Amino acid sequence: MGRVEGKVALITGAARGQGRSHALRLAEEGAEIVAIDICSDLDTVPYPGATSDDLATTTRMVEDLDRRIIARQADVRDSAALKAVVDEAVAEFGHIDIVCANAGIASFAPSWEITDEVWQEMLDVNLTGVWKTTKAVIPQMIEQGTGGSIVLTSSTAGLVAFGNLAHYTAAKHGVVGLMKVLAVELAQHRIRVNTVHPTTVDTPMIDNPAVRSLFVPQVQNPSKEQARELMKAMNALPIPWVESVDISNAVLFLASDEGRYVTGVQLPIEAGGTMPYKYPNV
Repeated sequence: MGRVEGKVALITGAARGQGRSHALRLAEEGAEIVAIDICSDLDTVPYPGATSDDLATTTRMVEDLDRRIIARQADVRDSAALKAVVDEAVAEFGHIDIVCANAGIASFAPSWEITDEVWQEMLDVNLTGVWKTTKAVIPQMIEQGTGGSIVLTSSTAGLVAFGNLAHYTAAKHGVVGLMKVLAVELAQHRIRVNTVHPTTVDTPMIDNPAVRSLFVPQVQNPSKEQARELMKAMNALPIPWVESVDISNAVLFLASDEGRYVTGVQLPIEAGGTMPYKYPNV
């Protein structure tokens, strides 16, 4: 029997990257999946967004695990769209037990060069979108009366400061504050709320020219291999990034009965990257 057998997990940003990995890992352990993704580029984001084909691939991969899935294109900034997906999922599966508010974006500039539009879209997706996701699902989870687990994706930037990421860092710190309030409010309903804090993860959000150029600014359009050694300096363990499944395993723990008394926790999966006195790995 899987560790989340009989559960239904709603995951945002599920078309690729960490979101797809969370969907597959939870499905491997028995969960049915509700996958949500905007499947579109955003004007302020310097790398391509996921596509409808990406979401279809996630769907096929979950079905190959012999689990059911509802996959829908929806924007986490759109409360009505989120509520419609929740209603459809409840009509199909009868309940939602796990929420992974994972959808997020990144862009990069010194704080004084961030435009109003870039700042606003970052907070709208990475903070308000997380709140709207939880808002759409929490009433149903309370009504079910069976408890549950909500996992919000923050970042090492939700624990420490990063240059060129004032808007991202502010949003990810805000996710921690939201988590703490939800953990207090929902404890009486046996709904646990926690955050995960990944370091750099090998996904399209990190593996793109905009990010690589931050580490190798002297090279035009640097390659992944050129950035690899310099990115090791982000972490205490001598690695440039972790894999999506490393975050998914933490999500699975928090979603399963193994974490049944864990709530209000900030769980880093960051290879020691937030330790203040790590040796340089370059």
